[in-house]
Amino acid sequence: MSHERASSGIPPLDDILAGGFVRRRIHLIEGKPGTGKTTLGVQFLLAGQAAGEKTLYVSLSETADELRASAETHEWDLDGIEIFELMPPESGLIGEGGQTMFHPSEVELAETMTLLINHIERLKPERVVIDSLSEVRLLAQSALRYRRQILALKQYLARRGTTVLLLDDMTSETHDLQLHSIAHGVVTLEQLAIDYGAERRRMRVTKMRGVKFRAGYHDYSIKTGGIEIFPRLISAEHTGNVPKDVVRSVSPQLDDMLGGGVRRGTSVLLVGPAGSGKSSIAISYLTAAAARGEYAALFAFDESAGSIRDRSAGLGMPIDSFIAKGLVTLAPMNPAEMSPGEFTQRVCDTVQQRGAKVVIIDTLNGLLNSMPDERHLILQMHELLTYLNEAGVLTILVVAQHGMLGMMQSPIDLSYISDTVLLLRFFEASGEIRKAISVVKKRVGTHQASIREFRLSDKGLEVGEPLTAFEGIMTGVPTYTGPRRLLKEADAS
Repeated sequence: MSHERASSGIPPLDDILAGGFVRRRIHLIEGKPGTGKTTLGVQFLLAGQAAGEKTLYVSLSETADELRASAETHEWDLDGIEIFELMPPESGLIGEGGQTMFHPSEVELAETMTLLINHIERLKPERVVIDSLSEVRLLAQSALRYRRQILALKQYLARRGTTVLLLDDMTSETHDLQLHSIAHGVVTLEQLAIDYGAERRRMRVTKMRGVKFRAGYHDYSIKTGGIEIFPRLISAEHTGNVPKDVVRSVSPQLDDMLGGGVRRGTSVLLVGPAGSGKSSIAISYLTAAAARGEYAALFAFDESAGSIRDRSAGLGMPIDSFIAKGLVTLAPMNPAEMSPGEFTQRVCDTVQQRGAKVVIIDTLNGLLNSMPDERHLILQMHELLTYLNEAGVLTILVVAQHGMLGMMQSPIDLSYISDTVLLLRFFEASGEIRKAISVVKKRVGTHQASIREFRLSDKGLEVGEPLTAFEGIMTGVPTYTGPRRLLKEADAS
């Protein structure tokens, strides 16, 4: 009996709660104004209404008209939900002469609770939302009377078998933990203001007795239609049989450098300064996958979809036809408007719902802007890459290093969690700026240790012979050690 669940009306929240709210128990939903408590409460009642249950919304601070107006913004119909405006009976009485008549607070609290109980007795609801407890706290005036009143209400509702959500806006001067010890479960909603961009919202289950819930913070947003939650990804929950076939790009020379290609279910990190060809290499894997009839997705943080299409066509790798066939998706990301949790969810949905075989994230610099704490990004990417590897997806990560020539630094180091690392560099030779490419790491299989010249043209990617006559290319300031005659011949060719 105690393990029966009542759906919250938000499937991801049900997943976090291991099935939903425990029936016949009181749960506390706390958060400051604007975090979406009322929205969550209404979705909970709408789910009950859809299941044929009687539902009751008790409002101590908002009128029924205000609640219905808010529901209309989400395109909800509240006709099947009983809305009870519970106001202290004496608080609004105005006597003759305009004088306000106030009774002692204990009388107001007792009469308010009596009105609530009488209404529940008449309706016999299976789901109740009480919004908000700050009014009850004000009427109680003391922590002792407040706790006793909530305990009495809890015992009464438990006898009736009612599942209850208590909404608390945390507006009291001293927010205590009285309700935490009384409630069966506690869900905390938070709204965070960042230096630039839209505000971020996150939630966590603080407590849920006897339930193995998904701990930690989970990003969420409030959109038309209600709350959308993005549960924190736990890669250990997703395992599978990873295929061992080799994935190739459109460049045979690049595949040769990689020992024939890269294995499916691994990650490839492309590192280099801006303009060195990282995104072009990523597009070559996108194009090759679509040519094989596989679905591929590119999440672009720094470039528009139109720019990517034009660049692909200029490199002799047009993707418009693949987009039309539904084999390629270009998804521009705005780090100022998207939380890291929402991005992770979009990637996972692409794999689960569309069956993506190649996923490209270009660039991680843009993703880092949405999560300024580098330590958190590394943890998130570790979970995401592990999940994608277990799903048999080839993941291409692009990182732009700071600087153009000489010693450069990366804003974040993901080389240790990536299976393959390709390093791109600019170098100067005979008055020209040239590009070089090398494979500095490949966890599975062999690879060439040579540094080769790398060119981009309308014919695609061109990988030249090893640059054996140069030293210091990795630093961007090379020294030519070969015969001058050979250098001139190479320039003439």
